[in-house]
Amino acid sequence: MIEVKNLTKRYGQHIALNNISFNVEEGEILGFLGPNGAGKTTTMNIMTGYIASTEGEVKIGGIDIVDEPEKAKALIGYLPETPPVYGDMRVDEYLHFVAAIKKVKRSQRKQMLNEIKSAVHIEDMSRRLVKNLSKGYRQRVGLAQAMVGYPRLIVLDEPTVGLDPKQIIEMRDVIRRLGKKHTIILSSHIMQEVSAVCDRVMIINRGNIVASDTPERLATNLSQGHKMSVRVKGEQEKVLSALESYPLIQEAKATGSREAGTIDLELSGEDNVDIREAIFACMSSNNFPILMMKSLDLSLEEIFLQVTGEGQAS
Repeated sequence: MIEVKNLTKRYGQHIALNNISFNVEEGEILGFLGPNGAGKTTTMNIMTGYIASTEGEVKIGGIDIVDEPEKAKALIGYLPETPPVYGDMRVDEYLHFVAAIKKVKRSQRKQMLNEIKSAVHIEDMSRRLVKNLSKGYRQRVGLAQAMVGYPRLIVLDEPTVGLDPKQIIEMRDVIRRLGKKHTIILSSHIMQEVSAVCDRVMIINRGNIVASDTPERLATNLSQGHKMSVRVKGEQEKVLSALESYPLIQEAKATGSREAGTIDLELSGEDNVDIREAIFACMSSNNFPILMMKSLDLSLEEIFLQVTGEGQAS
């Protein structure tokens, strides 16, 4: 659905994007993450035709965004971080205005807009002036305009900004449903949101893509065995005492017992140090049978911090 090839953007001597390439498949929900200034918004603005790249190309559904901008943009719905709504219009007036701009046939507008308003739960706001809506409802109107024309690709930049917890849950449900019919790129500061709705995560830092995979595979690949959950047969004090003689295992914490005569442990070592062999050697030499051992997957927040080296996700 989306092909980005050798994309570069320079602002004078500053390189905002450094020769990045990636694809997004039809029907995929891609979570797009990165610190402030990493290049997320620049990438989305180039993909949607708002700004031009210095080098490289972007194709939407096989159509080059530069060579055939009108055809390519007809396939895109975009909700920027600040919704592009007109405060002096009523909600229905605004959505009909957007439908006209997008060249939706008059005969199809009423049904389409009713379906979209129902999907984002703004039916009761139809006659209200946009400027009199709460920030959360303006965000929903912004999402509705992105959906007008049922574009194949929907790009969402911080779609839950200003929403209360109940509205955030509802918006996530909307995004999941949209993912059944549309390709979606979702940029968000809320890691739980990305984990909850995205098929794949791509992390950009300093203009370079530093990670791209499912959240599950990223967690497995980056954990590298340095933090493990283990269940062994034996007495807690004796097991913990035996672990003290293995310096690779820096921390051992008992977390309870789920089977008679066993102890569950959380064991960790230094980052990027695989402690699995040390655990096996310790338990084997002390005759403590290992009944279960599994990696403790990193959270998406931990993955983000590890691959970007940032102290704060953004």
